[in-house]
Amino acid sequence: MLASGEGEVDVEVRAVKVVHVETGRHFYGGAQQVVWLVRGLAEKGVESILVCPPGSAIEKIAQDAGIHVENLHCSGELDLGFAWRLHHLLRRESPDLLHCHSRRGADFPGGYAALSSAIPAVVSRRVDTAESPIAARIRYAPFRRVIAISDNIEAVLMTSRVSRERIAVIRSAVDVDAIPTGADREILHREFGISVHSYAIAVVAQLIKRKGHRFLLDVLPGLLAQHPGIKVVFFGIGPADEQLRALSARLGLSGAVRFAGFRYDVDQYLSAFDLLVHPAEKEGLGVAMLKAAAAELPVIAFNVAGSSEAVEHMKTGILVPFGDVSALQMSIGALVDEPEIGRELGRAGRQRMRDEFSIRSMVERHIHVYEEVFND
Repeated sequence: MLASGEGEVDVEVRAVKVVHVETGRHFYGGAQQVVWLVRGLAEKGVESILVCPPGSAIEKIAQDAGIHVENLHCSGELDLGFAWRLHHLLRRESPDLLHCHSRRGADFPGGYAALSSAIPAVVSRRVDTAESPIAARIRYAPFRRVIAISDNIEAVLMTSRVSRERIAVIRSAVDVDAIPTGADREILHREFGISVHSYAIAVVAQLIKRKGHRFLLDVLPGLLAQHPGIKVVFFGIGPADEQLRALSARLGLSGAVRFAGFRYDVDQYLSAFDLLVHPAEKEGLGVAMLKAAAAELPVIAFNVAGSSEAVEHMKTGILVPFGDVSALQMSIGALVDEPEIGRELGRAGRQRMRDEFSIRSMVERHIHVYEEVFND
C-alpha cells in the first residue's frame, strides 16, 4: 500500500505496464501533462506505451523523450473503429491498466475498449464542461477512477453525480526547473518588435470564446491612454482567431497587439514578459497560469473556479470578479505603475509552483491511484 496525505510522498510500486491514450491533435497543456507523467512513471519503473494519432503534435515530442509510441487513427468521440483498434492493441500488449487522457475519442471509445478487453481503466478529466448525469454515467461507467485535475473539476463531476469515491483529485503539474527566469528582454524585440522599455503582457490560451481574450482587448484602449508603452502578445490558435484580429483592428490596437500563433518555445522566454493575463470565463485549472508563475510572472485572471486554484489573490497574482472590466483595467494599470509589486508576486508564484505543483508529486499521486485500482 502507498502512503497518502498532503505534499509529496515516496512510493514503491510493483512492476506494471500502463497504456496511455492521448488523441488530441495539438500539444496543449493536457498533452504536456501526459509526457511529464509518462517520463516520471518511467523513473519509478513503470513501463508505459503512449497511443496517439499519427501526425499529432505529441507523437514526435514523446518519441524524442524516449517514450514508446503506438499510432492509432482516431476521428473523434464516436469513432467506434478506434475502439476496435485499441481493443486489439490492448489484447496484444496485455497491460495492467489503461489510462485515457483526452476527450477527443480517448474517453468514451477508450473506456469501452478497456471493458471489452477486461483491462482496468482510469480517465483524466481536464475540462470543466458540465454534462448530464445520464451522459456522465455512460461516459465513465468503464472507469475505476476519474482523475480530476482540480477541485473545480471534482465539483463539476459530482454535479453530474459521479460518486466522490470514484474521483481522485490530482492537480496538473509544472516543471519549474525547465522554465527559466530572467530571460533576456531583447528576445521580445527580436521576435515581436517589443522595445525593452515597454510593459510586455503575454496571453497564452487557445483562441476560443471561453478564454475571454475579448475582455482584455476591450480594456486596452483605456489602458493605452494612460500607459502607451503597453504591448500584448497573444499566443495560441483557434476558431476565434479572425474575430479577435478584427476586434483588435476595430479598436485601433494594431500597434500594441501581436498575434503570435502557437509557439513551442514560449516557455523559454515567458519570463521576459512583465505579466500574464488570463481572462477566461471558465477554466479547468490553467496550465498557462502555472507556467507563468514558474517563470516568476504575476498573473491577473478572473476569479472563476480553476483560475482561483492556480492563482493566490495578492500573493501570486490578482483575481478580478468575472466580467468586471473596470477592475481588470485597474489591476493591470496598478502593476504597470508599481512593477516591483509584480516582481514580488512573481517570486512568490515560482515558490508556490515548486511547493505545491511539482511533477514528482503529480506522478506519485497517479501511482497511488493505480495501486488503489489494482487493490480494488
